[in-house]
Amino acid sequence: MGPLPRTLELFYDVLSPYSWLGFEILCRYKNIWNIRLQLRPTLIAGIMKDSGNKPPAMLPRKAKYLTNDIQLLGQHIQVPIQFPKDFFSVILEKGSLSAMRFLTAVNLEQPEMLEKVSRELWMRVWSRDEDITEPQNILAAAEKAGMSIEKARALLEKSSTPQVKNQLKETTDAACKYGAFGLPVTVAHLDGQTHMLFGSDRMELLAHLLGEKWMGPVPPAVSARL
Repeated sequence: MGPLPRTLELFYDVLSPYSWLGFEILCRYKNIWNIRLQLRPTLIAGIMKDSGNKPPAMLPRKAKYLTNDIQLLGQHIQVPIQFPKDFFSVILEKGSLSAMRFLTAVNLEQPEMLEKVSRELWMRVWSRDEDITEPQNILAAAEKAGMSIEKARALLEKSSTPQVKNQLKETTDAACKYGAFGLPVTVAHLDGQTHMLFGSDRMELLAHLLGEKWMGPVPPAVSARL
């Protein structure tokens, strides 16, 4: 038997395009590196409030840079990112609370579906410019990801329960305790030590910490086109 897999926690919110990029890279490497990847649906608004940070799009120069940066990264990482037409409404007004509560319910009841449902919610908001706040749109994402409509409806009902609300808050608080000031955050638990890495561009450093080989955002063993 080889060494036990190391645990990585990925804290993410589908409102964050950089979270999508980091998510896809780690999902590609989870069967290449000796890791156990734990997906942790988190509320980015809670992290921003707790840390005193503000969305980068609030600053005009950052917003201008962000648009080009994400498009280039999407091409490089082979993730089909397109900016929503009404970007500020999507990010600052609509938010992601309903979607992240739903993903929290998925993680509690049907964790094997979490990766696919998360990806489909990102595809809606960050690739097809579709809504992720209305119940029928969350259900449509779950169904497209392969979940039965009956199960999706049950999880949508569960997402408004105190259990789910508290779990999302606890996960968000956990990210804050690790030092998060935005998302994505990857937390590596190695030899009794905890390493918190911010952003989707620290994967080469993560490989160094793990003692694993970095083969770029699209490792040769993976067909990455979404």
